[in-house]
Amino acid sequence: MEMILDLLLIGVLRGGTYILMAMGLGIVFGVMNIPNFAHGEFYMLGAYFGYFAYTYFNLGPLASIAAAAVGVFVIGAIIEVLLFRPLRSRSKEGTWLMNTFLLTLGIGIILQNTMKAIFGFTFKGVPEFWSGSMNLLSDMRIPVDRVMGFVIAIVTVVIFWYFLNNTKTGRAIKAVSEDEVGSQLTGVNLKNIYTLTFALSAGLAGVAGSSLLSINSAYPMMGMMPLYKSWFVIILIGMGNVGPIIIGGIIVGMLETVSYYIFGAGWQNAVSLAVIILILIFKPEGLFGKKGVKSIWEQ
Repeated sequence: MEMILDLLLIGVLRGGTYILMAMGLGIVFGVMNIPNFAHGEFYMLGAYFGYFAYTYFNLGPLASIAAAAVGVFVIGAIIEVLLFRPLRSRSKEGTWLMNTFLLTLGIGIILQNTMKAIFGFTFKGVPEFWSGSMNLLSDMRIPVDRVMGFVIAIVTVVIFWYFLNNTKTGRAIKAVSEDEVGSQLTGVNLKNIYTLTFALSAGLAGVAGSSLLSINSAYPMMGMMPLYKSWFVIILIGMGNVGPIIIGGIIVGMLETVSYYIFGAGWQNAVSLAVIILILIFKPEGLFGKKGVKSIWEQ
């Protein structure tokens, strides 16, 4: 029983990163209808920003994570203004989704290769942000950095959620996600909201990448798995459904932890993918999505 409880706890802590990543991915898809396949590269940039802030500028852990969030936020805003804004004005009706899919793939490849050219494949990490480890109920121990990464993820999500629901700008973002035309009639500047939304999405990924720098060192290809896992969460809960992301992230984290313990290394990805396939077959709208997408049995 103690081992089971410890595994569940580790799964919850592991899900913190997926919650942050999926929150950023979900908000940019829900508001801008962009399937952002460069989201993992923003995670990677956050790790690099955190590394240099902590190592070269001698900032503390929280300050380094905040610096990473701001740095990736700015890069996200620049990318939206320079690339997505012109694309939006040139895309014909019905082509936006495919155009943005291809554009984000290209952005991801460019960012990966840029970091390869600058840093090569050298891993850049820190020994620890917070020293020590914690005893669990069984003989297992878990680094304090992992616990703090989860705490930072939850605090960030709570702040972001408060911003969306209790500020004028946040409510404007939600209004645009529900009705672009109606929000324009109330005076919302769509261009500014799009830029802010994309930048916030990138910033959330930056927090995720930097907060676990001592566990996942920075290197150019590091964003691929977090990207896949965040898509797992989005598909699991339902596309465009941001509310239950915390639950979805924890479920994916638990699936990985339990499957790793039962089947061994490498199987956690296979188990997660198998669950997603089953969701797409039997409940394609997701666990918490609105009914509307038919399963293969309802065709």
